[in-house]
Amino acid sequence: MQTKERIFHAITFEAIALAIIIPSTALITGKATGDLAIVGVGLSLFTVVWNYFYNVLFDRWFGSDRSSRSLAMRIGHTFGFEGGLIFLSVPTIAWFLQISIGAALLLEAGFLVFFFFYATGFNWCYDRLQPYKKLFGHKVSAVVQ
Repeated sequence: MQTKERIFHAITFEAIALAIIIPSTALITGKATGDLAIVGVGLSLFTVVWNYFYNVLFDRWFGSDRSSRSLAMRIGHTFGFEGGLIFLSVPTIAWFLQISIGAALLLEAGFLVFFFFYATGFNWCYDRLQPYKKLFGHKVSAVVQ
């Protein structure tokens, strides 16, 4: 992926995730959606930056042929990405929502389960559909099946 497509990928990923997770978390925790939106958007901004650098490094280490990646590689990719986020998200969630570290860990565990499946599915669909190339008229170098 080129830089513009990586940015498109990251923003699309985060926007869809926020649209799902903010109302769901508000229902589960009873916290105001405004507070959860602030936490969500802040963490999403950090995540967008992390997403860009993590994926650049991942592609350098494992090659850029994304459409042929195995399920095992996609799961490994997701574990590495989420593991890198956990160190920032737990204390930030606890501080902003004024909850204990234990409660923030529990909330983070829910986020991790959600994002594990969401990221794996989103990236699989994205690689198959290649929406950036279709929206912006770039030629697709490989046949999308």
